[in-house]
Amino acid sequence: MKKGFDSELYLKVQAEKIEERINMFDKLYLEFGGKIFDDFHASRVLPGFEPDNKIRLLEKLKEQSEVIFCINASDIEKSKMREDYGISYEMELIRLIDNLSDLDILVNSVVITMFTGQKTVKNLEEKLKQKGIKSYIHRPIEGYPNDIERIVSDEGYGKNPYIETTKKLVIVTAPGPNSGKLGTALSQLYHENKRGVKAGYAKFETFPVWDLNLMHPVNVAYEAATADLGDVNMIDSFHLEAYNKNAVNYNRDISTFPILKNILTKITGKVIYQSPTDMGVNMISKCITDDKVVRDAANMEIIRRYYNALANYKQELCSKEEVDRIEILMNRLNLSKDMRKVAKVALDAKKEKRARSYCY
Repeated sequence: MKKGFDSELYLKVQAEKIEERINMFDKLYLEFGGKIFDDFHASRVLPGFEPDNKIRLLEKLKEQSEVIFCINASDIEKSKMREDYGISYEMELIRLIDNLSDLDILVNSVVITMFTGQKTVKNLEEKLKQKGIKSYIHRPIEGYPNDIERIVSDEGYGKNPYIETTKKLVIVTAPGPNSGKLGTALSQLYHENKRGVKAGYAKFETFPVWDLNLMHPVNVAYEAATADLGDVNMIDSFHLEAYNKNAVNYNRDISTFPILKNILTKITGKVIYQSPTDMGVNMISKCITDDKVVRDAANMEIIRRYYNALANYKQELCSKEEVDRIEILMNRLNLSKDMRKVAKVALDAKKEKRARSYCY
C-alpha cells in the first residue's frame, strides 16, 4: 500500500510538542487516550502510521516520565471486555503493565476509580501487589461534576489519596474508555498545587484531528469507530470564539469544557486554556504526506466499520442504531457499500455458493 503518513516525522514533532507543554509547568499530567499498543485503527486510516508509534513515543520520553493507570471498579466487577482483543479490561491492564515494564517504562501505580465496595477489586489489588505495583482507591465525589466548590476542596479531590510521583511528566492512561483518567489527573493537580507544585494538565488523543476539516474522512472514520459511544465531531465553538479559527473536537469534550475550565482555574488560580482544543497536543496533520492516499484509506475504513457493525447486529452484539449511524456517515461522504473491493468479492462468493446449493 502506498504511504500517506510519515511516522518518523511524527515521532519527532509529537515529542517536541509534548516537551513544549511540559516546559509550561513544574510537572505535567498528560491524559493519554486511545491504544498504547497495536493502534491498528490509526494505521488503517493513516497508511504509514506504525501500530506501535505511541509506545515508541513513550520510549522517547521515558527518562522524564512515569505512568499511572486507571480502571473503573464497575468494569472490574462486570468483567467488561475489550471487543478488539477479546479480553477483559483487567487482563488488558495487566498486559499493559507487563509490556511497559519490559520496555523499562516506569509504571508508578494503578488507580481504581468509582469504587463503591465492589468485592472483586480486592483480587486485582492482590495481583498488583504481587507485581510490586501500588494501587489506590478513588470513590465517587458527591456533587460531581457541577458542585465545583465541593469538588475542588478537601471534601472532594482532597479525599482522594495523593500519589507520590518523581518525574516531570506523568502519563495518565487506561485499558479502555470511561476509566477515570481525567478525574485522576485533576485530583493529582489539586494535591500538587496544595503542596506548592505548579502542575498542569494536557490531553493527548490521536482522533479527531483538530486541524483537519470536520468532514475529512479521517475525522469521519473516528465517528464510525465510536458509533457505539455516540461520539459526534463538532466545530469547537470555544476555539472559534477565542481565536476566530475553526478546530474540530468531539461533543463530550466540548460540552464539559466550561466545567473543566472552572475546575482548572480554581485549582491553579489562573486561566490556562481558552478551548478544549487548546488542551490537546495532537500533531497528526503535520505528518500527512499524501492527503489523497489518507482520504482513500479512511473511506475504506468507514465502509469496513459499517460491515463490522452489520455483522455484530446480526449476532445481536450491537444495536441497529449503531449500524444506522455509520450508514449516515457513508451517505455524507457519498460512499457506497460496494466500493470496498474485498466486501464485493466476499458477497459475490456468497451468492455463488448459494446458487450452487440450489442446484443440488
